[in-house]
Amino acid sequence: MAFPEDVLSEDERVVMHLHPHWKALIWPVILTVLGIALTVVAGVAISAIGLYIVGALALIAIVWLALWPYLKWRTTHYVFTNERVLLQTGVFSRNRRDIPVNRINDHSMSQTFLERILGCGTLTIESAGERGQSILKEIPHVERVQTSLYEIVEADRDSHSYDDDERPAQPTREKK
Repeated sequence: MAFPEDVLSEDERVVMHLHPHWKALIWPVILTVLGIALTVVAGVAISAIGLYIVGALALIAIVWLALWPYLKWRTTHYVFTNERVLLQTGVFSRNRRDIPVNRINDHSMSQTFLERILGCGTLTIESAGERGQSILKEIPHVERVQTSLYEIVEADRDSHSYDDDERPAQPTREKK
């Protein structure tokens, strides 16, 4: 479930590797506790056959409503490198989108009041290309991530720009 380092190019280095904010796991934890509590109450209040039925239903609910969201959270990766932004999701199948840093046109962040309290938010990355806009939800410390993304983009632009002294001389036309 860890992000594979072999997808990085030779000179590429990871600047940030994130999963969605832990708030995505609040409901799965609550439902797990509720399922266990319901099974315990059923064990005290009803017969053995009823306990097996309630226990089986609680187990199915926990796997479906708690374990599956956890696996989705754990296999969602937001990786920021010095060359690109990689967005990878998928438990059994895998989807990955790579956004080259030099194609990023704009990035913005937004937070609801609750997200500000919890320290997360939404990061929107606009890039040149067919897909255009990528929305990354539940990013932890979204302000710092946006600032780091700005620094990555600027460093990339600086590394690909010429100094005035290094520019090739422009041919001049003689006036006749």
